[in-house]
Amino acid sequence: MLCHIPAARRGPFVWLVPSLWTLALGLWGLSRQDSVWRDEAATWQVAGRSTGEIVDMLGNVDAVHGLYYLLMHGLFELFGASTTTLRLPSVLAVAAAAACVAVIGRRLAGFWAGLGGGMALGLLPTVQFYLQEGRPYALVAAGAGLSTLLLVSLLSEAPGPGRRVWPRWTAYAGTVLVCALLNWLSLLVLPAHAVTLWWVRAGRRVWLRWAAYGACAVAAALPLVLFSRSQSDQVSWIPQLTWHMMIAPAILLALGGVCALADRPRSDRPRADRPRADGPRSDGPHAGRLSATAVGLPLLAVPQLGLIGISLVQPLFLDRYVLFSMLGLALLIGAGLGAAVRAARPLVPRSAGLLVPGAIGVSVLALLPVELDKRAPASRVDDVLAVAGEVARLGRPGDAVLFVPAARRDTALVSPGAFAGLADVALERGPVASATLKGEEADPARIREALLGQRRVLLVTDAAKVAKPSGAARDAAKAAVLKERFKVVEDRQVRGRRVTVYERR
Repeated sequence: MLCHIPAARRGPFVWLVPSLWTLALGLWGLSRQDSVWRDEAATWQVAGRSTGEIVDMLGNVDAVHGLYYLLMHGLFELFGASTTTLRLPSVLAVAAAAACVAVIGRRLAGFWAGLGGGMALGLLPTVQFYLQEGRPYALVAAGAGLSTLLLVSLLSEAPGPGRRVWPRWTAYAGTVLVCALLNWLSLLVLPAHAVTLWWVRAGRRVWLRWAAYGACAVAAALPLVLFSRSQSDQVSWIPQLTWHMMIAPAILLALGGVCALADRPRSDRPRADRPRADGPRSDGPHAGRLSATAVGLPLLAVPQLGLIGISLVQPLFLDRYVLFSMLGLALLIGAGLGAAVRAARPLVPRSAGLLVPGAIGVSVLALLPVELDKRAPASRVDDVLAVAGEVARLGRPGDAVLFVPAARRDTALVSPGAFAGLADVALERGPVASATLKGEEADPARIREALLGQRRVLLVTDAAKVAKPSGAARDAAKAAVLKERFKVVEDRQVRGRRVTVYERR
């Protein structure tokens, strides 16, 4: 067991064990019973296009995810389209993030803090959801972990002649930039790091370097930020910020604060940029020392509070946009576990190390309902593959197919074989030809005319429990014709989607 391994030989274990642990959590139930929900379907169908087609689409929609789509296109080309190819990058990214948390925790609060924090990351419910998600948020979390680790390493070393720090500062700026190109809200990591610099009273030289390299990353990402703002209609569905939406962030901050209270200063912690001639001197024996609290609490709090502030101007409050803040919570949990081990060591010196694996084991059992739920198809709002199977079973050659709203066409784009022989009578230009996600539909009059020439129509829409009213004129025209001239002969609802078969009266 790890608690019996000499301290001098524990180095690789502190990051290797959390990485393998998180990898195992990610591979467990990775296919979610062969289900793919609407957000992942967007990744799937875009990744299947050529590079040129993806670039054309980004000019109209989803520019904010352009780098991620190009990455997934390359992976689909190499390994083929599957749920494994779709989700494995996120699993590997969270495993890498866990390794970063573990190394940071080990450096700042000791071996058990690093091990506990790294293993705790993959158990957090929000992380478990995006651990197996074919979207870019886990990759952003890995980048945030790496940039934070680079910053900690730069703050941990005392300046000296001949020390070359620019390669790490360059890597820091590059990592921040890549994260911004995956999702520019990840730039909230910079003010979180600024709070850490203020907390540890970093010297003027460190501040100047951080500001210069951070500004370079922001400047390089700024064209994407500005251009993606022109596509802000994509996020117009996000609701206005309400008080009840802030309950979850409040709980997370409270939990992080409780763990921070246990993170007492230790004399062997590295100082930030010490000794230095500039800046105020320390006020106490531990002022200016790096700690898990000084790094983890800002990383948890600043992105959460920053997103709340942004959402007061434009609604953008979704937990996935600041998933990387969970690294701060994991780091604080690890610090709390490390403090518990230190407190228990005088009482039970031979068994104190069992506290961390014991706490992880209890957490696994306590969170088992959550773990099972996140790996079930019902954990997502719908399943585009399941409804495609129903279409293949109910459809007949020559039948027409309609999608309400038009975004539900994603099931045909992900599973085109299930729609072979069916006529998409509302579609005027396909998604590739129109450089869009869902294609362009004809005007209501032409849709009505096309429907009147059909004997059977399959309507693919949302299940009743998740359906929302559509104000689109095209959708109103579809519903009116079906109600006037057709009758329902079969209706199936499966995993958040619905297929209704209509025949002419």
